[in-house]
Amino acid sequence: MVLSIDDNLIYAKATGGYIKVPSDIVVSLRKYSQNKPHKPEGGGVILGRYILDSLDVVVDKISVPMPGDRATRTTFFRKKHAHQAIIEHEWLVSRQTCTYLGEWHSHPEPIPHPSCIDIFDWKRKLKKDVFDSDSLFFLIVGTSEIQMWQGQKLSKTISLLTLV
Repeated sequence: MVLSIDDNLIYAKATGGYIKVPSDIVVSLRKYSQNKPHKPEGGGVILGRYILDSLDVVVDKISVPMPGDRATRTTFFRKKHAHQAIIEHEWLVSRQTCTYLGEWHSHPEPIPHPSCIDIFDWKRKLKKDVFDSDSLFFLIVGTSEIQMWQGQKLSKTISLLTLV
């Protein structure tokens, strides 16, 4: 999939409605594409808002790799406190509208697929993380495509979302 700089990504949510990743966020995510040998994974959190009287969600911000994060070609470990500070700051400055939506990271493959470790970690987040909605979103940046999954809090099921 070739995206222009003006392309938003809009995914159909598993529970109805859409989640929009605006083009400026897509540009930021693409900077972490592992399109060069030995480039490590990048990752962070996804922040955004739920649209009132709608099933739609908009991604407003992402955190990016920070000092203290650990990354190799095939792993990314987010330092919790630094990214949590961003979550809390955005929550306050947005007057409680910009909230934690999930996680993102990159993979060194054209069409990214979650590893067994990713699935295990996502299910752990669905069980242990504190969040206000019934689901979390998980995004993986590949070298050619960006894929997104939605994890359900109660059932712990994870569904690949399709672009519209």
